[in-house]
Amino acid sequence: MKREHLSKIMRQAWQMVKKNGFTMAEALRVAWLNFKLRIKMMAGIVKFYFTKVDGTIREAYGTLKTELMPEMKGSERKPNPTLQVYFDTEKGEYRCFKVANLARIA
Repeated sequence: MKREHLSKIMRQAWQMVKKNGFTMAEALRVAWLNFKLRIKMMAGIVKFYFTKVDGTIREAYGTLKTELMPEMKGSERKPNPTLQVYFDTEKGEYRCFKVANLARIA
């Protein structure tokens, strides 16, 4: 575990405490879950669950492995640290969810 990873996890947890009203314990749990999800998605396709904005739970199969994703076209958008972008292997499109809404990894 590198120090930069721990720093990113703590930064993400503090952001959830401030913006979403999480307790620090809950924010750290979700931040670690997001970190583990990113690591697994870089290795292959992962099944995970998150809460949509309307309150329903969505089951998703996604990846961040470059060999499994189509070529990305240039994006001039600034990265948003509150969102996790992934390639949905069922829909064949790029999707995103709020990092605070990640429920669990299957």
